[in-house]
Amino acid sequence: MQLAIPAGGEAVARRFYVEGLGLTEVEKPEQLRDRGGLWLREPGVEIHLGVEEPFRPARKAHPALLFDTATELDATAERLVALGFEVDHAQRETFPGYVRMHTYDGHGNRVELLARPE
Repeated sequence: MQLAIPAGGEAVARRFYVEGLGLTEVEKPEQLRDRGGLWLREPGVEIHLGVEEPFRPARKAHPALLFDTATELDATAERLVALGFEVDHAQRETFPGYVRMHTYDGHGNRVELLARPE
């Protein structure tokens, strides 16, 4: 999955995706480093954040990240809020068989978080 960030937006993106979501940043290939952005990875997840000018956040289209447990999902939401990011619980019970919520990275890109209820 690729999402756009504005030029110079890497620090804010790291705070959301690495500190908040717990994804691991991986080194970009040397020939791509000058373009800015960052790559993130966990088992079953690969997100590339690329610099795009002019920048426009993805407010409708979005990645969905599936957590192992609802407890892990809730802990992640709490961590995001503590870091100052918005978490919307309004859709929590609207997807049969899942608990879900939406959040927005520091650049306005929408990200769905979900897990099976315990």
